[in-house]
Amino acid sequence: MTSRLYSPSRADRREFLKGAGAAAVSALTIGFEWAAPSKAAAAGGASSLPPFAPNAFVRIGADDSITIISKHIEMGQGSYTGLATILAEELDADWARVQVESAPADASRYANLIFGTIQGTGGSSAIANSWAQLRDAGAKARAMLLTAASNQWRVPVSELTVDKSVIYHAASKRQATFGSLVKSAAALPVPSTVQLKNPDNFTLIGHLPPRVDVPAKCNGTAQFTIDVEMPGMLVALLKRPPLFGATVKSFDDSAAGKLPGVVKVVQVAGGVAVVAKSFWAAKQGRDALKIEWDDSKAEKRSSAALMEEYRRLADQPAASARKEGDARKAIDAATHKISASYEFPYLAHAPMEPLDAVVKLDANGCEIWTGDQFQTLDQANAAHTAGLDPKQVIIHTLYAGGSFGRRANVFSDYIVEAVSIAKAFGADGTPIKLQWTREDDIHGGLYRPMYFHKLEAGLNAQGDLTGWHQVIVGQSIMAGGAFAGMIKDGIDPTSVEGAATMAYSIPNIAVDLSTTTTGVPVLWWRVVGSSHTTFAVEAFIDEVAHAAGVDGFTFRRKLLAHEPRMQAVLELAADKAGWGSPLPKGRGRGIAVGEAFKTYVAQVAEVSVDEAGAIKVERVVCAVDCGIAINPDIIRAQMEGGIGFGLSAALHGAITLKDGHVEQSNFNDYRVLRMNEMPRVEVHIVPSRENPTGVGEPGVAPIGPAVANAIFAATGKRLHVFPFTKGGAEAP
Repeated sequence: MTSRLYSPSRADRREFLKGAGAAAVSALTIGFEWAAPSKAAAAGGASSLPPFAPNAFVRIGADDSITIISKHIEMGQGSYTGLATILAEELDADWARVQVESAPADASRYANLIFGTIQGTGGSSAIANSWAQLRDAGAKARAMLLTAASNQWRVPVSELTVDKSVIYHAASKRQATFGSLVKSAAALPVPSTVQLKNPDNFTLIGHLPPRVDVPAKCNGTAQFTIDVEMPGMLVALLKRPPLFGATVKSFDDSAAGKLPGVVKVVQVAGGVAVVAKSFWAAKQGRDALKIEWDDSKAEKRSSAALMEEYRRLADQPAASARKEGDARKAIDAATHKISASYEFPYLAHAPMEPLDAVVKLDANGCEIWTGDQFQTLDQANAAHTAGLDPKQVIIHTLYAGGSFGRRANVFSDYIVEAVSIAKAFGADGTPIKLQWTREDDIHGGLYRPMYFHKLEAGLNAQGDLTGWHQVIVGQSIMAGGAFAGMIKDGIDPTSVEGAATMAYSIPNIAVDLSTTTTGVPVLWWRVVGSSHTTFAVEAFIDEVAHAAGVDGFTFRRKLLAHEPRMQAVLELAADKAGWGSPLPKGRGRGIAVGEAFKTYVAQVAEVSVDEAGAIKVERVVCAVDCGIAINPDIIRAQMEGGIGFGLSAALHGAITLKDGHVEQSNFNDYRVLRMNEMPRVEVHIVPSRENPTGVGEPGVAPIGPAVANAIFAATGKRLHVFPFTKGGAEAP
């Protein structure tokens, strides 16, 4: 019998939610289970027929079940529901019978079409790269089922209709469910081309089918890596160096080895791991380790020292990321010159579920259970670590309790750690779960890089923006990894996106990049470069507008006359927010707009600042154009979540170093937004017939500058340092 994750039927879920008693409560503690044959299969009959699987993305059972295979991870962003909606729409499936299963690690069938030959999730690409692919898959499956019914009834396909997994022939009053046709449909050739639906006929896309992951997440049967339990499974915790770049010089595990539950202590490339019978035993064992570290090559600078170096670099020659006209000449000749600088700290991803992975390794292969965001790279790195061929590595992608980019790293750090520990333990097939703690997560590096922006602009006598010069200083995310080839002429596109690509019409513009090198490991963070560039651009354009004596909304709208989609979200957000209407004393509105991953977002923040300087974001109005809205409810949720995430960074977020040591450790000193700080949020979706684009990240980008601009409107004070508590204002 092969192993799979237990996926309860909808009837099972309903029974659980009604209160199935002690047995159901007990089931919550099981975690990973060996799946038994279904009742229907055991009974034989029609449901024991093999499913109809015309392509890699859908299986239809004789019991009328519809399983849609997702090549993208579900980490809370709604990808399972969105992807299933696309295919189910073209299939004319009964949504109540749809279930979603994670695809295996197999780039030959499940590559991200935007990434090329790599299977993975990121860059808000799940819907965008799957749109045409899944529509085609659903339409072809539907066509084959229609042909099967046509052959069976001896009537033309043109006389048949489909609704909610049932095919009808009105003239003869015959009907057949998808399940009754699987055998005959499976014998047919897959059509080479099919006609896709007219969007006017969509019944699922643009509507509100319920999320497919909600029942399991409500009743506790959803499988996250932290939930996985297996017979004989051990738990490992790894002691990592206290400084980035340090290594193990020597260690004494005598005290750890004597503790109850500790099975073995092993050294791996990343540090020293304690393998035990439980998390707590592993934790106590790790605390008892005595390790001498070699920090001769470690990063020992403080955040303040690094930022001081960045400021100096901003005045030095840098690589050109964008150059149109002569910005220097235009600014020097300007009637009015404006300048500002902005500072952005390192940021941790801090997903609710810390990093974890379960590994079963022996001489013949490696099996991994984890919330996997980059299956192809993780498969290759795990194989290299284990001394296996990538084909010998099986990855089961589970739900992930958030990521924000952290699980998508080219080094596969937490997976390589887990495989290394299993290998050092003996590679005897014992399942071992590597568990990071929250402190491990905050200390663990791969942060959003620290950045410094220096900007100058010039206005002519008529108040027109004639020149713009922006210098960005910070680390490269792409350097030294699988995506290093994307660096062209010294420019990492993730460092400058949102600035070099800004939409404003400025006759003379220069955007330069000075790439730094530190020992602090960095990684993309939700909305990547636009997490800092959009702030710098949108805060500074507000300063320029103020210097020109023009309202920030009006100033932006004029500069976006050639960008109708960007201009439309700007106008929609302003209109819905009541831009220009009076506010009480101590309140202000700020506006910002941005584009990320071809999705356009504008936000208006309404902020109050009391006499003590305490900031409260009262209301946010968001307008988004993401093409065809697959599921409006998920789009709203992602905008709301992105706003909350961005506010965490704006009001609180900072990873700081003192002599190379990370000063933060948990949510007590690396604060995220509290529920009482979350503002009222209104989301307005622009109707569109454009192909859909991503919504997981773009909502993060404009919120920081919208709030900063609102603070200025309320107080007359500009904030240039993140988080805002370090810029002179205080958050409650």
